Amino acid sequence: MITNKFIKNLKQYPRHGAARGPAGYGEANLGGGGFESDMAPAPPFPGLAPSGVAGGAAVNAPGLIQELAQGMAQQIIAEQQATQTITLQGKTFTIFNAVNDIVDNQTEIVTAGLWSDNTAELTAYYTSSTQSTSQRRYYVNVYQKSTSLTGSAVQFALAYGNALGYGSSNLGSEENPASKAVYGQYKQLLLNPSETRFSIITSGSTDSIYVVNFERNRMKEKIDVGNWELPLTTIASRDSNATGSVTLTTGTYTLIDDSTISSGSVGDSGFVYNIVSGSIDSGVYNPTAPHYYGLTYPDHGVLIVDGDILDAKLAFDTNISSDSEGDNHFAMYHSISGSYANATKGFAARNQEKVTSTHYFCRIKNAEYNFSNNPSYVTGSVGLLAQSTFINNPRTYITTIGLYNSNNELLAVAKLSQPLLKSFQREALVRVKLDY
Repeated sequence: MITNKFIKNLKQYPRHGAARGPAGYGEANLGGGGFESDMAPAPPFPGLAPSGVAGGAAVNAPGLIQELAQGMAQQIIAEQQATQTITLQGKTFTIFNAVNDIVDNQTEIVTAGLWSDNTAELTAYYTSSTQSTSQRRYYVNVYQKSTSLTGSAVQFALAYGNALGYGSSNLGSEENPASKAVYGQYKQLLLNPSETRFSIITSGSTDSIYVVNFERNRMKEKIDVGNWELPLTTIASRDSNATGSVTLTTGTYTLIDDSTISSGSVGDSGFVYNIVSGSIDSGVYNPTAPHYYGLTYPDHGVLIVDGDILDAKLAFDTNISSDSEGDNHFAMYHSISGSYANATKGFAARNQEKVTSTHYFCRIKNAEYNFSNNPSYVTGSVGLLAQSTFINNPRTYITTIGLYNSNNELLAVAKLSQPLLKSFQREALVRVKLDY
């Protein structure tokens, strides 16, 4: 190294205040900031004779050191500037500063409309003719548009359950009629092991339940409590099998959960809230003495409505005869679907999920990324700038940012909404948000 060689040769000069020179040197007389010797030491660099040194002439050591140090400093600065220019003009990546550029583990609760296209209110309802008769005994899928149209998708399903198997044909087996199987399925899914019946405040345990089951991929993590509203219209008359004729009155009720006045309870299936009369806009009807209708299980996306209460307040006239094909869930389908035509009341619902994010701050300084390695940026065999206006004033447009790991593997790509102009007169800060 040049510096090491300089120091080694410099040590051959006598230090100020020394009465005797190094071994091999004669007596030295100090005076005038220099020194005299009968033996001139070798200059710090071979072939270089500092000014004022000739034979036994005096040497100004401090001046020599300053002169050489300035020369070396200028050389180092020049080399650093040249390296920096090459680095900045040809830069293709920047290493993040983990402290200043990355903010991780940022969580937020995100809600969105639950239905297709993130809409929050469903006003049109369709069933599918392709659903078989055996499937319809257990449930009916509800779509937001005709199944013959592009984009038609299941929004929710309706089912009827009876702990005793009433309202369904036995089909030769009294052990497992459809309504009994449905009740048993949701009992196992939602109730604690010690519970055998769904129990509603004011009405107690019930054998008869109507089930609204939101399509799983629409609810994200869970239903957003306090942000769903189920409309039901009173039934005027119905056939014993609800797949037949069902007529409605003009009376429409809306049901919500009681999360605005209650913290709910927690069971093996997660949080549980009561279903009460009310609306999203006005809240719980008569909050000091709510009208209870059922239970909501937001973590599972399931509403359980007491069939006995619907019979008493909305004249559902649930078929609870033994070995009788009632298909009662179709009565609820007509009650929901008729609510918009009757009272312009749609089925409102939102989903909820907790999103964890990491923010990457990409800081682009004025001297960085002003050139491109895109082949169209240059021309000719020696790589001249294709646009003469870019000489002394290069410009680029940033459109994409890629995130790489330490193995130089591309992990994520962020697209800017529009190209970002970059030049020596412009700096930029782009925040990349990675959700997971």
